[in-house]
Amino acid sequence: MEPVLSVQDLRVGFHTERGFACAVDGISYDLHAGKTLAIVGESGSGKSVHALSILRLLPEPPAEIVSGKILFGGQDLLRLKPAEMRRIRGNRIAMIFQEPMTSLNPVLTIGDQISEAVILHQKLSKAKAMDKAVDLLKKVGIPHPSERVKDYPHQFSGGMRQRAMIAMALSCDPDVLIADEPTTALDVTIQAQILELMRDIQKESKMGIVLITHNLGVVAEMADEVCVMYAGRQMEGAGVNELFKNPRHPYTRGLLNSVPSLYGRKDRLEAIAGQPPELTSNLPGCPFEPRCPRTMPRCKTERPARFVPAPDHYSFCWTEDEKNK
Repeated sequence: MEPVLSVQDLRVGFHTERGFACAVDGISYDLHAGKTLAIVGESGSGKSVHALSILRLLPEPPAEIVSGKILFGGQDLLRLKPAEMRRIRGNRIAMIFQEPMTSLNPVLTIGDQISEAVILHQKLSKAKAMDKAVDLLKKVGIPHPSERVKDYPHQFSGGMRQRAMIAMALSCDPDVLIADEPTTALDVTIQAQILELMRDIQKESKMGIVLITHNLGVVAEMADEVCVMYAGRQMEGAGVNELFKNPRHPYTRGLLNSVPSLYGRKDRLEAIAGQPPELTSNLPGCPFEPRCPRTMPRCKTERPARFVPAPDHYSFCWTEDEKNK
């Protein structure tokens, strides 16, 4: 089956006073309709930058998409003109941004903000677009939608603002939804409701979801496949069950070992020693080498090749390659 979105060897960076900072360094993956791909990694690993690159929302300069392809509907999004990209952005590819309070316009009503994309892309009248906004608020579980559609963002709770953001993203029935930390700063009850809402909508519409998160519990609940990023590079990727059962990269193991145990099996949390490298450092080998407990000489000097230990499972790790020879 053809992927609905294919990212191929994407490289993105920023021109800074300290040099060129490569924030995304060669990420590749395929997303299929009705499936969820989780992009995980600690802060600064390039997850959000890669998502903004898909929608062409990074300011150029200082940002620069150095190379790669982003294929959607038979087109390379990186080659489209601005007007062509505007017809796709918010229409066929939509995004839920990380912090709804800073993403929503404080001086426009929720209804106006939801109906804006509908008027632009679906050419509906303002009255019909507002009717659709009411239907969308009802769909995402906001009570009394015909009244709340007239409210401003500050009149909504955090969970309701996130639901309003989802309603905005779904207003044009997108083929791909990019969800950037959709449950950040929400309590666990609201998190569960938001995740259940996203699952129900995906089941109904068969849209593909790129889920950006550092919460491995959310990954286990939502994802079909997982891509692990560190310092802008892919470290490992696999189906969600395979990755949790058989992590191959030392960084993936470190992430999984740092998760608290519900059953109290751990006396203390395990931390990954050290800090991520500066993005301007341009390390020739593996960026995780300074923090890796299993490093070997070539890890410092050679960029790891793609190693495939099992079907639909890959890692970029020299020690794993040597172990399986």
